Amino acid sequence: MRDATVIGWPINHSRSPLIHGYWLKQHGIVGTYERRPVQPGELPAFIESLRRGDLVGSNVTVPHKEAVVPLVDEADSTVHAIGAANTLWTEGRRVLATNTDAYGFLTNLTAAFPDWRDVAGVPLVAGAGGSARAVLYALKEGGCQRIRLTNRSPGRAIELARHFGGVIEIVNWADRGRQLAEVSLLVNTTTQGMAGNPALIGAEDKIDVRIMQATHGRVIAKTGAEGLLCLGLRDQAKGLAIKTLDGATRALGPSTIQVLIDAGWISSSDAGHALLQPH
Repeated sequence: MRDATVIGWPINHSRSPLIHGYWLKQHGIVGTYERRPVQPGELPAFIESLRRGDLVGSNVTVPHKEAVVPLVDEADSTVHAIGAANTLWTEGRRVLATNTDAYGFLTNLTAAFPDWRDVAGVPLVAGAGGSARAVLYALKEGGCQRIRLTNRSPGRAIELARHFGGVIEIVNWADRGRQLAEVSLLVNTTTQGMAGNPALIGAEDKIDVRIMQATHGRVIAKTGAEGLLCLGLRDQAKGLAIKTLDGATRALGPSTIQVLIDAGWISSSDAGHALLQPH
């Protein structure tokens, strides 16, 4: 039996068990993949459970992607470059870590919108956690010379700007909506927009996302398996010259999309969007 999990706090929003459960069945692998709520203070004990062999591995989501790095026995060069991990596995009693977020984000973005680099403007990344680190790394590796970063806690944004060097320009959180006229790519790595949380840019900001359509081909993206399907900005962008991209799509194909529809996570009308069809 090969048992694995995805950890986070909270974790109920994660679709990973549905997706990975499907592939376990497809490949005839005897095992399980489940959500496991792990509070920040419980993270060291969870890593010890991996060393004991309780699980063969785990994916990691908010808020643990950075905190898990010093707890593992070995992290690869990608983890050190990004400063966060999203994938853990065991070799004997050792816990190893890597990060597939940057590769997944950039591959997903480029597959859906090959000309995203040619759009006039500057990328804006919202958030300063582990997912934001991966996106900043991916954009920098992808050739971006300027990247704007905004976060509710400015100290975290400053830390990331120091880590990734001079390409990062920090924007005040209160000014995030007013940046849209100059933004070519808006990437939301925060939990805002998820079910039960306020929108990234809400009515109280008095900012209309239509400001982004001044240049054809602007893109709004969302990292993580919760994706844009829960993000109000996607609905605002419908009918405009703005494309939207769901972070979940890097793990999905037609079969797993049907799994999510059957489970009630997305509607059939959203399936085309989830299969990387630009709006």
